[in-house]
Amino acid sequence: MNDLIVCQDLRFGYGKKEVLHGLNFTVEEGGIVGLLGRNGAGKSTTINILMGFLEQTSGKCSILGHPSYSIPPDARREIGLLHEGFIQYDFMSIEGIEKYYAAFYPQWNRDLYYDLVSRIKVPYSRKITRLSCGQRSQVTLGLILAQSPKLMILDDFSMGLDVGYRRLFLEFLRDYVDTYKTTVLLTSHVIQELDSFLDKILFIKEGEIIYDGTKEAFLSSFYAYTIPIEESKKILTCKEISNIEYGNKYAHIFGYTEKEAMQRRLHAFGVHERVLNTLQADSLNLEDAFVGLMGRY
Repeated sequence: MNDLIVCQDLRFGYGKKEVLHGLNFTVEEGGIVGLLGRNGAGKSTTINILMGFLEQTSGKCSILGHPSYSIPPDARREIGLLHEGFIQYDFMSIEGIEKYYAAFYPQWNRDLYYDLVSRIKVPYSRKITRLSCGQRSQVTLGLILAQSPKLMILDDFSMGLDVGYRRLFLEFLRDYVDTYKTTVLLTSHVIQELDSFLDKILFIKEGEIIYDGTKEAFLSSFYAYTIPIEESKKILTCKEISNIEYGNKYAHIFGYTEKEAMQRRLHAFGVHERVLNTLQADSLNLEDAFVGLMGRY
């Protein structure tokens, strides 16, 4: 398969503060990839480097076979970008902005645009400034889909959208990818609606990729265990435990450690036998595991 995005030891800093610490990942042709992390993890900085808005301090970053800091115009036409604020030319009407964008894209698909924007049920003469955030998002998605891009990059697509518009956005995107075989890289910190949506996951934490693989592989290898809060106070930081989240009565222990190995580790810390004998891995969905890996705060 072709690698549309390649990042090798990617580093970037604002002044003396380094915010990306040697990112390594690839995005292959086909499917939807989620670059997921909490606010401030480095998602938008990574997207800005990919699109050439920032240049890395070291390492390599290529997109569609070109260095990200010098993407030629014909390659940029192959990239559909959703970036902070959705639409720049919001003084235009729904109809006017379609005509404006169409002139720049040889493969423009007008029918796709109007199929999507017709669902917001407002006149095409209405200006973008008079639309709600959700309606603007539908216009933006219509513009991106109509470009017929080879690669779509959606930076924080869910920003400002209520649950109805988020689901509509994802439904259209999934159908489009399945039909046209476009590749998508999206960033988000809203995880719950992506559980059955993503083909590949990249977890980013404090400027580093800490997981690169499928959701199924992650959930089959990442575990959570619940123990009484008083027993959790005996536990020290160790390689078998990625994170501990504390509640009022119970603590939740997360890590890439199966039950028997976790029992041995907790026994070494002096956790009571009755707790070890009843220890079971908790059932996790993607959002549960995300919180367990990244932490609540």
